[in-house]
Amino acid sequence: MVIAAPSSGSGKTTVATGLMAALRARGLRVSPHKVGPDYIDPGYHALAAGRPGRNLDPWLVGEELVAPLFLHGAAGCDVAVVEGVMGLFDGRGDTGFASTAHVATLLDAPVVLVVDAARQSRSVAAVVHGFATFDPDVRVGGVVLNRVGSDRHEELCRSALAAAGVPVLGAIRRDDAVATPSRHLGLVPAAERRTEAVAAVDRLAALVARSCDLDALLRLARSAPPLDGPSWTPPAPGATGGRPETAGGARGRPVVAVAGGAAFTFGYAEQVELLRAAGAEVAVFDPLRDARLPDGTGAIVIGGGFPEVYAAELAANEPLRQQVAAFPGPIAAECAGLLYLCDELDGQRMCGRVPGRARMTSRLTLGYRDAVALRRSPLTRAGERLRGHEFHRTAVTYAGEPLFRWDGGHDGYGDPGVTASYLHLHWAGAPRLAQRLVSSSRSPSVLR
Repeated sequence: MVIAAPSSGSGKTTVATGLMAALRARGLRVSPHKVGPDYIDPGYHALAAGRPGRNLDPWLVGEELVAPLFLHGAAGCDVAVVEGVMGLFDGRGDTGFASTAHVATLLDAPVVLVVDAARQSRSVAAVVHGFATFDPDVRVGGVVLNRVGSDRHEELCRSALAAAGVPVLGAIRRDDAVATPSRHLGLVPAAERRTEAVAAVDRLAALVARSCDLDALLRLARSAPPLDGPSWTPPAPGATGGRPETAGGARGRPVVAVAGGAAFTFGYAEQVELLRAAGAEVAVFDPLRDARLPDGTGAIVIGGGFPEVYAAELAANEPLRQQVAAFPGPIAAECAGLLYLCDELDGQRMCGRVPGRARMTSRLTLGYRDAVALRRSPLTRAGERLRGHEFHRTAVTYAGEPLFRWDGGHDGYGDPGVTASYLHLHWAGAPRLAQRLVSSSRSPSVLR
């Protein structure tokens, strides 16, 4: 089932995360998913479900991969819960492409609409009626009322919705105790507040369990028809010319060091799966704490996160910064990774692999990008098109020409050893990226 809402801020994450945890507490194997390019919500989903949170984004991977990726993540599970993004019908630009409704139709899944009932009663029915009838291909199977103020308020909302013919599957009272702290890009990631995040998810599970009809929600989920077609599988290295032969990891597998820890929490689960399928041994390192890269490292991946929050700590880890600066193999970095590779971030010394200075700004840069690579780098080839997503409040002043261009913009830095930009890429939509990185780790001076 898909958990959607009329708009952002209605309570989708509260309901979706609490529902995942409540169903898991019943002994069910729950598969957690998120529509769109969000990294933070899947972190809470993973805590709730005990499995990696996975993203479903038709723009980043293509419509044809949404159902296969869903089946891959849901393999062996009893129920799948998909949290939507923004309002139900909000997609790319002025279209419905990559919206929650778009993904629901690709999965042929029923929708549960979470409606913020604060400051309204009978009008809730008009809102739900509009959403339920706007697109006949989208099946709104029920409503969860959020921020209900009293028994009388709930009674009025239920009565109006009964007349509209849409079942109420839950009514959640206002509860400040379940609030999750936020900052400049949304919720604080679960990985940065593990103990508190676990407690918060437990509270959400209890809230949803006592406020929602879990049996009715499960019946709705079971009404989704079977999905035809195969599950997604990471391409084997034989599909692109065989396994790299570098020494370093177990059985001669090249070691790809992937940044983790509190400063680098953003990443899609499929990226590691693709690296392993391409022949790599994946080793996680923490730029805040580790003085050295993992033994035998042949390539580095530095994904997204919040280095701006930890700039002083990252700067203080000089041994690792120097090792990254001198690393002879390929490096792939995006957003937070780009900032870490720059000469400096908010005046703090970083690795100096990218000739540029990064700084926090008050401006939010957000949106999908249809980018064209201008030169060869570990991940890119000149003239190649890649779809990505930007989401940041920082800016980089580069020295030199950009790596990517798109309508109305440009960004990034690329050379034979570094691919770095603000673009978040979902490698399942371009599995050649993992294969190129692993292959080039065989010989840092040669890009294959």
